[in-house]
Amino acid sequence: MNPDEGAPEQGPNPAPIPVTRPSLPPLEAFIPYLQSIWDNRQLTNGGPFSVQLEQALCRHLGVAHVSLFASGTTALMVALQSLDLSGEVVTTPYSFVASAHALLWCGLRPVFTDIDPLTFNLDPARIEGAITPNTTAIMPVHCYGHPCDVDAIADIARRHRLLVIYDSAHAFGVCHQGGSVLNHGDLSVLSFHATKVFSTFEGGAIVCHDLKTKRRIDALRNFGIVDELTLEGPGLNGKLNEVGAAFGLLQLKQVDAAIQRNRVIDARYRAGLGGVPGLRCPPATEGGNHAYFALRVGPEYPESRDHLHGRLHRHGILARRYFHPLLPDFPLYAKAVSGPLDAARQAADRVLCLPIYPDLPLVDVDRIIELIVDP
Repeated sequence: MNPDEGAPEQGPNPAPIPVTRPSLPPLEAFIPYLQSIWDNRQLTNGGPFSVQLEQALCRHLGVAHVSLFASGTTALMVALQSLDLSGEVVTTPYSFVASAHALLWCGLRPVFTDIDPLTFNLDPARIEGAITPNTTAIMPVHCYGHPCDVDAIADIARRHRLLVIYDSAHAFGVCHQGGSVLNHGDLSVLSFHATKVFSTFEGGAIVCHDLKTKRRIDALRNFGIVDELTLEGPGLNGKLNEVGAAFGLLQLKQVDAAIQRNRVIDARYRAGLGGVPGLRCPPATEGGNHAYFALRVGPEYPESRDHLHGRLHRHGILARRYFHPLLPDFPLYAKAVSGPLDAARQAADRVLCLPIYPDLPLVDVDRIIELIVDP
């Protein structure tokens, strides 16, 4: 199917429409991969499909080294551990809880500072004000797949001698400045969760720049084991299994078509909602993966974001307040704030992520638009 032609338009879907849904290949295409696993009986520990997927991802993404993991959170924890960090890490309050949880698991203190109101990413102008003598790193998030201001962040890190770890959970396949956005920072961490544009059922990866770092990361994801007599450190069991890796190889064949289809849906939303008073579509990102459509609902719109959220749900449109609440609104993180979080709080109160996934029929996109345009 040509993605520009859209999915078959068989009429409105009577079932609830989720905010996202996994894109699955035909089951029969997966069977030969499973048969190969059954034949060779290697289920984990760097089997052939895991090796193939790491190599294929390097080529597809245009990066030097990829290390696969059982989850994006595990990958983030090992990324932080591999850099021997301590003390404080400046990060965003506007993210999924896994970002901050990984810091706590590694004995690090998150320090939340405000975001840019347009991109929802860490505001470089606020980062420096959050740096203290205890700060060792910056952990920005490419929110909704929109690239952070990587040049400004690199400059701050260089001047203050800090490391940069990008939480790139949303940024698979995103290009920036003529190459992969994953090439910025000391490390970039991906999520391959089932709802992501590229999935291994559950999974994740660390992107690094040199073989020495990759070898350390690979040891730490396997209990820290280098060989029978050597431990790199107190690693964990973070390996991706062969079934997930095989599924990833199959997914990689269709991910470009999935992103193109998301682009069509994104354009449909923009055409239908772009001129509605009080609504602001997410910033357009050339080279993005269009995996999220984060609509901002302003005071000029006839109803609040939460009222719109509830009304859409009553019609079976499972739009999501993403991210709500802010991380520091959880008691666990209430004291980890540096300065006012006005832009982040406004985003948490006003952003609504609309359904977007490759097999979402355009007739359902039009129905969502109609419900929003005519409250």
